[in-house]
Amino acid sequence: MSTAETIRPPRGAFAALTSRGYRIYLSGQALANTGAWMQAIAQDWLIFSLTRSSTAVGVTMALQFLPTLLLGLHTGAVADRFPKRRILLTTQLVNATAATGLALITIAGVVRPADVYAFALVAGVVFAFDAPTRQAFVTEVVPPGQLRAAISLTAAVFQATRLIGPAIASLLIASVGTGWVFALNAACYLGPTVGLLLLRPADLRLPARSGPAPAPAAAREPGGVRVAARYLRQRPDVLWTMFLVGTVGTFGLNFPIVLTAMAKTEFHGTASTYGLFNIILAVGSSAGALLAGAGRRPGQRAIVAAAAGFGLLQAVAAVMPDMMAFLALIAAMGLVNLVFQAMANASVQLAVDPRLRGRVMGLYMLVFMGGTPIGAPVIGAITSHFGARAGMALCGAVPVLAAVVTAAAAARAGRRVPRPQGQATG
Repeated sequence: MSTAETIRPPRGAFAALTSRGYRIYLSGQALANTGAWMQAIAQDWLIFSLTRSSTAVGVTMALQFLPTLLLGLHTGAVADRFPKRRILLTTQLVNATAATGLALITIAGVVRPADVYAFALVAGVVFAFDAPTRQAFVTEVVPPGQLRAAISLTAAVFQATRLIGPAIASLLIASVGTGWVFALNAACYLGPTVGLLLLRPADLRLPARSGPAPAPAAAREPGGVRVAARYLRQRPDVLWTMFLVGTVGTFGLNFPIVLTAMAKTEFHGTASTYGLFNIILAVGSSAGALLAGAGRRPGQRAIVAAAAGFGLLQAVAAVMPDMMAFLALIAAMGLVNLVFQAMANASVQLAVDPRLRGRVMGLYMLVFMGGTPIGAPVIGAITSHFGARAGMALCGAVPVLAAVVTAAAAARAGRRVPRPQGQATG
């Protein structure tokens, strides 16, 4: 057997690892994501401890994603116009500075709910610029034929760090306090910063083998966002996918609200219980991201089915009285959710014109994260007044309804397709 036959390139979700630029980029992101999950646990638990209110957790989430709602139409245009690596280096610096400030006042014991709200708002502004840029930047460090594999593997690593981050955060909260979690997260931003600086020009401009090519920086043009909106109106397949993504993001992904409440009020646990929920969710999510990356280009039926399955699993988990059954269901939720997210993200990126990718992904992140200022307070209020199980059940029911609406619209559109003139009828 020859060497060429025995040494085969990675397949499935691991195919993107053949790109040096992507390997460097992913390594930096792995460290940053670990810090982000640590901070998410610490922030949720800190505001809940300060206020004893699920509504306050919802307000914190709303403030964190409000900038995406307000700025999402324009931050994608910024990603198209300016060098993406420069934007990402700036966002890492601002994130590290903000996390350091929150760490200092928390360690000093003078933190107030208003401070957590302000930090969430600053982090949200940074995220509004970082997210569409990061989404589009992946296309510059992998060949287009490996884009879906890269998206799925990035999601898998993101979720795998969810195994480590909550565990470290829970340990630090119990031993030295919440403030040190924020301090360690600030240090973790060194990972993506060094990774971005190590990328060479040759790593950022790979030739297209098939599909959409990496897009050059776009020139300033009046009405650039309107151009992207008009383009999307001609692509109902992309619009319906974004409708599903927006519905799931607004109502289905309120885990910080419902899982903190489930841990505290339904299972009578502590921060470690909430950390365990996030770890189990991450196990399923990691498997789901790898599963999505191993398949073919996703179709709309598969995306709709995944959204419906995620909602149904969450609704069933909401009524589970047994801890082990609840853990099994949230693991399945994580798997199906990441299959849905990876398929939807890859479907949109592969479908759109490369020149508009940054703006389209800005709109994508707007509908995905921008609805949180609406959904989070609603879910938080329902959870506070009617209990954690009611809030979680609603988080599952809405995505199921959205999937039914999308499936019905797709079926109706299919019936309207006219038969081509002169086609044989058999």
